[in-house]
Amino acid sequence: MSTTPKPSLSLGPIYYLWDGPKWRDFYFRIADEAPVTHVVLGETVCSKRQHFTEPHLADVVDRLEAAGKRVTLSSLAMVTLERESQHVRSLVCDSSHPIEANDLAALGLLRGTPHSIGPLVNVYNATAARVLAARGAENICLPPELPMRSICTLAAEMPDFSFEIFAFGRMPVAISARCAHARSKGLTKDNCQFICSEEPDGLPLRTLDSQSFLVLNGVQTMSHSCVALVKELREIASAGISRIRLSPQDCDMVAVAQIYDAVLSGRLDSGEALTRLVAVYPSTPFSNGFYHQEKGAAWVARARNGTLGA
Repeated sequence: MSTTPKPSLSLGPIYYLWDGPKWRDFYFRIADEAPVTHVVLGETVCSKRQHFTEPHLADVVDRLEAAGKRVTLSSLAMVTLERESQHVRSLVCDSSHPIEANDLAALGLLRGTPHSIGPLVNVYNATAARVLAARGAENICLPPELPMRSICTLAAEMPDFSFEIFAFGRMPVAISARCAHARSKGLTKDNCQFICSEEPDGLPLRTLDSQSFLVLNGVQTMSHSCVALVKELREIASAGISRIRLSPQDCDMVAVAQIYDAVLSGRLDSGEALTRLVAVYPSTPFSNGFYHQEKGAAWVARARNGTLGA
């Protein structure tokens, strides 16, 4: 990794519903201890959850910026109500911080303004990336289903642009106007009683033959497995990727960030890093299949061309 600049670490938005004090204290610790340079804040999944986090948002932003972190505010992934539309307009027009767009509805408002593109917006080729860059996008977090071959092609065709890789966390799979999480507990979306707070790391689903399948998170569906591209960091860095994104899970994310930073800095080999990640987040299987052009839930242990798996 010495021939190319070391990618910086970023922290994506919390997708789950955590109560306000837990949410605040999580970011306070990130500010004080985590080796990340960029932090994306704000509600992405369900606008009803903003009730819990907005009272603490200003304090969290101040704490992160005092620690030298660059803060970006996240937009909603699905806008279905007028109040949600008004919130996005207000976010774009009134915020002094850059915005990360997670839905095409936000892109029209952001045109001509420096902003980022989140992993929920499908950017699969350089043509799409160039269009977004021409409209003001300065960073694109690529969808986690992209294989490395496509990532390398994008980076080669746009060498001076900032691309970000989703490298840790449950993959966002889909989002719906209805809340399957509430429905699974006999409730409706309009009267959900914030039942998703009972599962701070999502509600696991199983198939009829009891195989682990997906995870429900309010109106969002996520992968059961957790992406862990720690063995692939050398190749990702060599491709010229600017940022490595860690998506918060209900585990010690400071430790996760320290592990990734140690691998990127050459202080820790990927085998030991993986062992440490398993210890930090032991209850969830890891996956890297999409990266290797296999099924997303797969774990590919092999190295390619001797470049991975130090």
